[in-house]
Amino acid sequence: MTRPSLDGATWRRSSYSGENGTCVEVAFLPSLVGIRDSKDVGAGQLTVAVSRWRGFVDVARRDGFR
Repeated sequence: MTRPSLDGATWRRSSYSGENGTCVEVAFLPSLVGIRDSKDVGAGQLTVAVSRWRGFVDVARRDGFR
């Protein structure tokens, strides 16, 4: 399986991230969303289909995660 390239992707950090910088960052591509640890960006990232990301966000919002 080939790992998708996120070279040149624009990573975004949550506006809810703490002062210590610990947060998850996401990068949106046409068909994938990249997810990585903001404190260890060199460790790599996960990728999920946009539809899976939307489902995760919908559940998080509905269940009160912010």
